Amino acid sequence: MAKLVLAGKANCPYYAKAELLADYLQANLPDFSVHKITQHPDEWEQWLHDTCETNGWQHRQSPMIWRELLDRGGKGLLLGGVNDFLEYVEHYYGITSTMLSEEMLEIAEENLQTHVEIEKEDEEIRSLIEPLQIWITSASAPICSQLIPLLADGEVFGMTTEISIHLLDLDQFKEVLCGIVMDAEDMAFPLLRSISEHTEIDEAFNQADIIIVLDDVLLNCEVQSLENYTREVGEICRVYAPLIEKNAKSEVRVISSGKTFVNLKAMMIMTYGPSIKPENVIAIATPWESAAKAMLARKLNMNAAGVKDVIVWGNITGCNYIDLSHAKLYGYDCAVWGPANFPRPLLNMLYDSEWIHSEFLSAKSSLSSRVCHCVGMLPAHAVATVLRYWYHGSPPGEIVSVGIISKGQFCLPEGIVFSMPVRFQNGNWEIMTELEINETTQEVLGHLAHELIQEKLIALKEIKEMHSYADDKITCEKKVQEGICCEQHSFKSKTFRTVS
Repeated sequence: MAKLVLAGKANCPYYAKAELLADYLQANLPDFSVHKITQHPDEWEQWLHDTCETNGWQHRQSPMIWRELLDRGGKGLLLGGVNDFLEYVEHYYGITSTMLSEEMLEIAEENLQTHVEIEKEDEEIRSLIEPLQIWITSASAPICSQLIPLLADGEVFGMTTEISIHLLDLDQFKEVLCGIVMDAEDMAFPLLRSISEHTEIDEAFNQADIIIVLDDVLLNCEVQSLENYTREVGEICRVYAPLIEKNAKSEVRVISSGKTFVNLKAMMIMTYGPSIKPENVIAIATPWESAAKAMLARKLNMNAAGVKDVIVWGNITGCNYIDLSHAKLYGYDCAVWGPANFPRPLLNMLYDSEWIHSEFLSAKSSLSSRVCHCVGMLPAHAVATVLRYWYHGSPPGEIVSVGIISKGQFCLPEGIVFSMPVRFQNGNWEIMTELEINETTQEVLGHLAHELIQEKLIALKEIKEMHSYADDKITCEKKVQEGICCEQHSFKSKTFRTVS
């Protein structure tokens, strides 16, 4: 079988002559195939140079015609230009072309117009396939390097959804960000359209579909008070939230993750960004879920994947409660067996209540230590899992814990970000209010809510003080301009002196 490749400028009359002759041969010969490559006149010279350099050919005009060696592999056999092609066809098939110059020019003009239209159509199609824009803050954190492969392999958003990742951090971490970018590019993920680093805060969250907030504060209670840490979290969110409102898409989804104040970060982003939809801001509790399931599985000598419906209540990175009252076991090796989807209540299988209260639920348990000292793999997997559920739904009937804004469910106070059980479906989440809560759990939830209310009051106090400080400063400056007062005003740690 003969396969010829015809390449040339879209407006070349000699390419048009060769093209019509090749079409005739393909229509009338059973073992003759033609592949055509047209290039815009502005791009032809560069394309010709690159192709000849790759194949070791020498050719300077349009068209360029070669034969593909289908039965032997390797590079094709260069025939040459239009005259060489005409001689080849006449020698092998006894056919020649009688096309006139006027006809050649007319077809060449049509070829150029068709080429331009096809290019425009392809560009429009490409513009419709927009990648998901994902922004990651504090991207120099170890979790980020673990998270990128999970986002880019197609399991989270689907095998047909391309993504663009934007890494945001301080200028001092620029080298780290560049290293992450190079690693991701070298891995050549087919769904990763682009990845870039950003250190200018003004360009943050541009056209963002998803924002993953990884910012943490370093806790040292001997040096700073809770108020100072709360102020630091508030300052971060006070910068981020207006930029999210200004630059991100209206349906942007914000995920708060990290080791400290994940509930507070979510709440402060909603507070400073009132136009951000509250249902689109969540805090990740999955690391606690996963670590709890693994610890229970080790105790029961089973696979952790068989432990389901462990609920994390409260302040995810503060005081929380791991609720086992709805937890189930699948595939547990015991006296009673059933099909793969046959569940057993965990508390009916785990009889060691002393271990549950002294080692599993205690504040100094190994569970807390494992979550607090994880290096990145666990929280990265947690973020990827929640995103996959958010876009494609969680497993039917399975409970997922996330921190969301409370609207009074489970008798909780309104207006705090509280970790509670939800299900994901159809791109949204809904709280599983049908779950029964016993009196003991309800009492615990009340204590957890009190801690989050106190945290919120401290944060709101800081906001009020900052607004008061700003208002006083404006009033003072106005009086200076009017020459009214001559006194010293002290605002927090800064002093402003007016001069008449």
